[in-house]
Amino acid sequence: MSDWKLPWEGGCLCGGIRFRITAPPLLTAACHCTGCQKLSASAYSLTIIVPSDGFAVTRGEPVIGGLHGPHRQLYCPHCKNWMFTHPHGLDFVVNVRATMLDDHHWYAPFVEVFTSEKLPWASTCAVYSFATQPDLDGYGPLIEAFAREGARPL
Repeated sequence: MSDWKLPWEGGCLCGGIRFRITAPPLLTAACHCTGCQKLSASAYSLTIIVPSDGFAVTRGEPVIGGLHGPHRQLYCPHCKNWMFTHPHGLDFVVNVRATMLDDHHWYAPFVEVFTSEKLPWASTCAVYSFATQPDLDGYGPLIEAFAREGARPL
């Protein structure tokens, strides 16, 4: 399974920020941490982890929001959509909010993290679950498994 039907386009609710993804994702995930619950106003956030060199903002200038902490959460300055994150210490990836894609109907989280913080009724179709998150070394096997088995655009 390798047909990703790239490039993908996406943007915020108002259209002020647009982006393009030109590299296949490394992984898809749902995060149940309380921070993501609050940032997304939902039970969990949905993420597509893509290589930084395969991601580009094509319109507008997103702003850093959230707590301005080590993870840089980027938002549209007008509609305030949380669009993507530059994780601290992982400059080689961008975590894109899956529902920001123009066509996100194919999306399914392959892993879920921070299930120790999930709401009791929240569930996903993720293949792998972690109480917190895997060590950085643990992502290699997950990325390999996702390359073989992860959901693809229809």
